[in-house]
Amino acid sequence: MNQPAGFEGGRLLVVAFEGWNDAGEAATGAAKLLVERLGLVEIAAVDPELYFDYQFTRPTIVVGDDGARRLEWPGASILGPSGVPVDDDEVTGPGAAKLHVLIGAEPARSWKGFAAELIDAALTADIDAIVLLGAMLADAPHTRPLAVFASSENPEVRAALGVDRSNYEGPVGILSVLADQAERVGIPTVSLWASVPHYVHNAPSPKAVLALLGKLEELTGLSIPRGSLEVDAKAWEAGVDALASDDEEMAGYIAQLEQARDAVDAPEASGEAIAQEFERYLRRRGEGPEGRADGRGDGPRDEPWRPRDGA
Repeated sequence: MNQPAGFEGGRLLVVAFEGWNDAGEAATGAAKLLVERLGLVEIAAVDPELYFDYQFTRPTIVVGDDGARRLEWPGASILGPSGVPVDDDEVTGPGAAKLHVLIGAEPARSWKGFAAELIDAALTADIDAIVLLGAMLADAPHTRPLAVFASSENPEVRAALGVDRSNYEGPVGILSVLADQAERVGIPTVSLWASVPHYVHNAPSPKAVLALLGKLEELTGLSIPRGSLEVDAKAWEAGVDALASDDEEMAGYIAQLEQARDAVDAPEASGEAIAQEFERYLRRRGEGPEGRADGRGDGPRDEPWRPRDGA
């Protein structure tokens, strides 16, 4: 099957943003690993004064390798090849030498102008295609492989890559705005969203980073060294196991998630069986058919396995 221009061997731009689009810091974790492995340098950046509210996304103090303290302001920048070879753990495969990364914080205002400025910079860099990385909180058991949903609004991309068109309706983040702007100017896009267990949403999830990198490799033909990520992911899973072992209610909740996931993944599972298992799962949670599958109900869900008031 032929790939659309840019997704295998073209000038590819990988995009990730902190905040609403970045559960478990999975998307930015994957993007930062690419920047490090490729030795990318900044080639374009937005003026943060135009797009950010510093009371909402504050500047931070960091200490450099030389021991000097400096301010880092929230923003967004496109990073491209430096021309200097990277000796260790280099990304290889078609288009690796031309790979670009856009990473930043979700802006507070002027989203249309923000997206237009970044897409103009992508056009200046002759970007052929864009992959947008995101991560969402979901009813996903940490003990199972974390799913990545791939979608595109571009019919040619869907046909060539075998990805779906999202049927989601509701509030969106900056990734959706960038994808819309890119498609309007003729740059094809694919969005990859990793599912992050919502009951451990306060901690970074190296397992979700691995899932995004694996899907990115599948779509592009790249080979991305993982470094310590495999070890980190096993340690993360063991840490959650340890928490659950000391909490009977949490362990029971995770077992329910595992049962529902295994029923869906079973080779013999029919569409009707999957639907019935999901309905049983919702009833066990006491939410009924109106319960939300993404783990984000109307009220606080920090510990959803706890009995609710009055239950």
